[in-house]
Amino acid sequence: MDTRRITLIIVAFALVVSATALWEAQGDERDGDTATNVVAANGAQAGSDAPQKKKGGGFLHALKAPFKAVGRLFGRGDDDGKLARMTEKDAARFESAAVMRVEDRDNTRPTVPEGDGTARGYLERGRALLQEGNLNDAIAELSRAVSLDPRLSQAHSLLAVAYDQKGLHERAQDSYKHAIDANENDPQALNNLGYSLYLSGNYRSAVDRLKRAARLAPADARILNNLALAQVRLGKYDDAYRNFARADGEFNGHTNVAALLVRVGREDKAIQHLEAARRLQPDSQNVLRQLAELYDRGGDREKADAARQALQAADAKQALASSEER
Repeated sequence: MDTRRITLIIVAFALVVSATALWEAQGDERDGDTATNVVAANGAQAGSDAPQKKKGGGFLHALKAPFKAVGRLFGRGDDDGKLARMTEKDAARFESAAVMRVEDRDNTRPTVPEGDGTARGYLERGRALLQEGNLNDAIAELSRAVSLDPRLSQAHSLLAVAYDQKGLHERAQDSYKHAIDANENDPQALNNLGYSLYLSGNYRSAVDRLKRAARLAPADARILNNLALAQVRLGKYDDAYRNFARADGEFNGHTNVAALLVRVGREDKAIQHLEAARRLQPDSQNVLRQLAELYDRGGDREKADAARQALQAADAKQALASSEER
């Protein structure tokens, strides 16, 4: 076996191991902010109101780009078999490599409408391209929309989302501000700017924008959850609980704050929120399981055993209810 092939095998193996480690560390297989994903796992809506692109699993997403790079680095199949260096052009293609899409009856590619030369037409094309994950073309279409109609708040807002997804956060925040200038009473534009500021670590400014959004749309769960996430980053857990509770009810408010407190090592405070959640839903298996674990870690074996006994009783109750339904 020649040296080139051995080297290729070693590098490919290393990439598989690295991608697997990334997948395991990622845990929930979602992109984006970890705290957002924690509350999303509890069913909370959070983040921007951008159209969501559909894509394959996190593991395949992590693997696809590295193997494309290996193919380019070690030869292209139609060359002379010599080692090929990655050029700047190759690197640009690598950085913008598309994620894998699984298409079936329930997961179809969005239809990109034909343009009609109007600002609204470019807006709708940009929206569809953004949903498809085609960021460069979405930016081009949305840029045309805002150049034709600078007062089109939605186009500015979606353009900002596309910039955020490209990692161009300063451009994104400029576009969000243009959206707000176009319509200062647009709660979604304020929400999107607030969430972008949150992602970039500017938590105080994020809270300011998200509070304004919440005043304009007091029943919008996404805005309230984003506000709570930013308040958690500032250590304002009581304020965060109130907004989580406004968004999804007291039980979810307590469990969301508890999950985020555990992440920063505040397990004593997390236990208080989980105990409050248990009082609201005594048979919640998830709450009982977490309490048993946290009591154990805190050395309170008596409470841990009582929580496990309650969990066993809740499991038996659920099993009985399931059998009666059948």
